[in-house]
Amino acid sequence: MTSKNSTIDQDLIRQLALLLTETDLTEIEVEHEDLRIRVARTVTAAPAAYHVAAPAAPVAPVAATVAPSEVNLASHPGIVPSPMVGTAYRSAEPGAKTFVEIGDAVREGQTLLIVEAMKTMNQIPAPRSGVVKAIMVEDGQPVEYGEPLLIIE
Repeated sequence: MTSKNSTIDQDLIRQLALLLTETDLTEIEVEHEDLRIRVARTVTAAPAAYHVAAPAAPVAPVAATVAPSEVNLASHPGIVPSPMVGTAYRSAEPGAKTFVEIGDAVREGQTLLIVEAMKTMNQIPAPRSGVVKAIMVEDGQPVEYGEPLLIIE
């Protein structure tokens, strides 16, 4: 590899890394002729807040968020994880009523939200019947495979 190609490759890598940051992607790969570059990053940040159902008879106004450290997501039995990487949508179209809200009773198979992946809208069904206790994604939020979307108890 010549010095000129090395400089071009480094510039391309920098541009790809910047693109990852700007688009919240975790990986990108470019291949052209005999050049192949793959840039990946690890995202460790948790969602900023979780929306949690308020008690049935609150004594005072209750905040509808819980810090990630207050909920042990890895061991919660009611987690509904994202089956794919994509963009989560809480309604069928912008401005439409959301599929579910905190406190809603859902039945197994009922659509909870949509994850768009590669221009395909994938309905995410409830894996079991129960009550929606928490919604961990905002409308239009990028999600990763296995990322917690909701809690159903």
